[in-house]
Amino acid sequence: MSDRLTQLHRLFEADPNDPFLTYGIALEHAKAGEPDDAITWLDKTLSIDGKYCYAFFQKAKMLDQKGDTDAARQVLTEGIATAQQAGDAHAADEMRELMQSFV
Repeated sequence: MSDRLTQLHRLFEADPNDPFLTYGIALEHAKAGEPDDAITWLDKTLSIDGKYCYAFFQKAKMLDQKGDTDAARQVLTEGIATAQQAGDAHAADEMRELMQSFV
């Protein structure tokens, strides 16, 4: 486990309801080539904060990386709707671009 990941886990133990920490842990797992672990932590992020738009984006990337493009599209569809409801046009646009790249 990387030093950064170890540090993030310690911070998470102190505050398990911080979606920024769970998202950071997910990204570290993604960087380490561990998509299943990344998805688990992205799901935790979304369970803490269902409007954490970039968690949808990253989860879709991980699912696509694993070859499950259909699931990735479903995640992006939900993420785009969530971003629109939250007024985050930038996140919605980025998710649309990612979905178009799956073609």
